[in-house]
Amino acid sequence: MQWMIYGANGYTGELIARQAVSEGLQPVLAGRNAARVQALADELGLEARAFGLDDAGALADGLRGMALVLHCAGPFSATSAPMIEGCLAGGSHYLDISGEITVFEHAHAQSARAAEAGIVICPGVGFDVIPTDCVALTLKQAMPDATHLALGFDSRSGFSPGTAKTSVEGLAQGGRIRRNGEITPVPLAWRTRQIDFGDGEKLAMTIPWGDVATAFHTTGIPNIEVYIPGSPRLISNARRANHLRWLLRLGPVQALLKRRIGRTVRGPDAAARERMPTFVWGEVRNAAGQIVEARVRTANGYSLTVTGSLATVRHLAQERPDGGTYTPATLMGADLVERLPGSGSIAVGTA
Repeated sequence: MQWMIYGANGYTGELIARQAVSEGLQPVLAGRNAARVQALADELGLEARAFGLDDAGALADGLRGMALVLHCAGPFSATSAPMIEGCLAGGSHYLDISGEITVFEHAHAQSARAAEAGIVICPGVGFDVIPTDCVALTLKQAMPDATHLALGFDSRSGFSPGTAKTSVEGLAQGGRIRRNGEITPVPLAWRTRQIDFGDGEKLAMTIPWGDVATAFHTTGIPNIEVYIPGSPRLISNARRANHLRWLLRLGPVQALLKRRIGRTVRGPDAAARERMPTFVWGEVRNAAGQIVEARVRTANGYSLTVTGSLATVRHLAQERPDGGTYTPATLMGADLVERLPGSGSIAVGTA
């Protein structure tokens, strides 16, 4: 199967490209920065292509011959829709490592078109959202009548430039939960609670994580919230940011913050990734008030993104699922996270 990593010159795209070669895979490397993509391709002995996403003809030429595209070029709010269109037109499977709610919802809105084209669309094949998606499906299987789902994770790794830029966009948009089946805006740090993610109980706050979209498509549970640990100071700052969202939405402010990120943020190195595991937690509740919890320890989020995305590439090279839009767990099973290096088993029990 001939396949492509688009955005291979970015922090995570390069990690994936290097690991792919170490596993004997030969992706085509692509992106908008011709010099950087070519330099990496020359180093790894791979083919390189350079093209942008704003010209449908150039995009079609760039994707020619590709059975699959692993899209790693953010911000996905701007890049995923044109790449999905290119994949639909050219008959290429589409994967990405996004964690953005709007990206997931747009991808699922294309499911009928993907089925007609005979391709798989599966966004979120990295840390966003493999572990939480697998926990969500495991909990749904344990409690089929669940009406409420809460998910969360405790990760101490630093941000890559792309993740940091996405976070800046997220601050401007505010919080999101799913209520009665609908994605609903809420303030940042809308709700707090004490949660044991797997490494001791911590104060946690709600965030607008991708599972607000994906976990509903995976489980059908109508009420969903996602949490991360937060110190009282962090939670207070997040709540104060609610009053500045009008400022953060301004284009010049977004551009200024993203330029600063580009100059200062580098992403965790290999040693940092190795010593920083992630703890993932989930909880379901039914109308009778019964509660079931699940926890799993995984590798660092960036390491899991590398292994998870490549596992999905291999799956589509070997299997022939029906065309349509999937989540990682509906495509590859609730035990996907357990099969990835550095992950333990999902432990399920009553609260």
